[in-house]
Amino acid sequence: MDKTKTYEISKHVFLEAFKRVKANKGAAGIDDESIEAFEANLKNNLYKIWNRMSSGSYFPPPVKAVEIPKKSGGKRVLGVPSVADRVAQMVAKIYFEPKVEPHFHPDSYGYRPGKSAHDALAVTRQRCWKYDWVLEFDIKGLFDNIDHELLMKAVCKHTDNPWVILYIRRWLRVPFQMPDGSVIERTKGTPQGGVISPVLANLFLHYAFDVWMTREQPDKPFARYADDGIAHCRSLSDAKALQERLKQRFEECGLELHPEKTRIIYCKDDDRKGDYPVTSFDFLGYTFRPRRSKNWKGKHFINFTPAVSNKAKKAIRQTIRGWRMHLKPDKSIEDLSRMFNPVIRGWINYYGRFYKSELYPIFRHMDKALTKWAGKKHKKLNHHQRRTTHWLGRIARKEPKLFAHWQMGIKPAAG
Repeated sequence: MDKTKTYEISKHVFLEAFKRVKANKGAAGIDDESIEAFEANLKNNLYKIWNRMSSGSYFPPPVKAVEIPKKSGGKRVLGVPSVADRVAQMVAKIYFEPKVEPHFHPDSYGYRPGKSAHDALAVTRQRCWKYDWVLEFDIKGLFDNIDHELLMKAVCKHTDNPWVILYIRRWLRVPFQMPDGSVIERTKGTPQGGVISPVLANLFLHYAFDVWMTREQPDKPFARYADDGIAHCRSLSDAKALQERLKQRFEECGLELHPEKTRIIYCKDDDRKGDYPVTSFDFLGYTFRPRRSKNWKGKHFINFTPAVSNKAKKAIRQTIRGWRMHLKPDKSIEDLSRMFNPVIRGWINYYGRFYKSELYPIFRHMDKALTKWAGKKHKKLNHHQRRTTHWLGRIARKEPKLFAHWQMGIKPAAG
């Protein structure tokens, strides 16, 4: 180790940190330096960060505040750190995450290695079949309201590494630079968009919720994905009592249950006869509700199960409309496949995991857009709907791998 350095941090970790930051992509911070520009002088840039961090003189710059629209309306403020600061945060994450990860609850699924939204959905589906009632909860502005002192207490419980503690404290205090150039100081929260923020948010909720539930409500299994959560209850009175207890618990930790997004749901199916006004909930882009299913004997029954949510369907349709395929007659169908197929495949991989047939109407919408494009591309097809659909159907049968949804058996009618 260099004798002038206060902290011993491996230089090799900085290159690994940059590779991970690059793989995550992302926009430039307040210095407008892109990942490509940072990489053009990589050795020198990484040396500077290592030099400052290992001497204790690294002070993160303000994070760039970017407003993005929420699906539910309103805006969410993302804090985008500079590329250099993302590398610095990733270095700390590489040291810190392995210290806390083994302690996290198995039913915490968000931002964790080896766990996914599909895991949370699968376990929730199974439990909805066993438990009649669900409490759906959402924490209002989690990333904006985390109490710094409570969080630092949890950080210090899991590491005694002085530079990790020092820099986490500094990152928590970093101000926001707003679009108009003004700077807003922060006394609570951790920027949504920071590299280290998801680990810190999970650590905070590990003690605020996961450990508390295990200790105080051991008979109520839950699945939590960051600030979205589902808890299962045997009775309506249990669910109401849990909602009240949870409200108090989060208030103790400086957090608030979202009043509109926290609800009690009855998991109605063929065997559950009672009536309750709310029999569906959304979780991770899926809607859980009673649906008509078929058992292995071919008999139909009502099952409480997830499928792609209406909100997600609407967003997908808007994306397809936004592609404006009918204005691209200069492109070939192979060009369109290259441009859009990766996105379509992503939708199928995520939303097709449960009750895939709910995706069919969406992809018929995609084929309608392709039909419009074909009409503009080939003059002989223009204004001939059946002829255009027939033409597209022939291509789909001949080259089913051209679009991912054609491989699901969703093809334009041959006319």
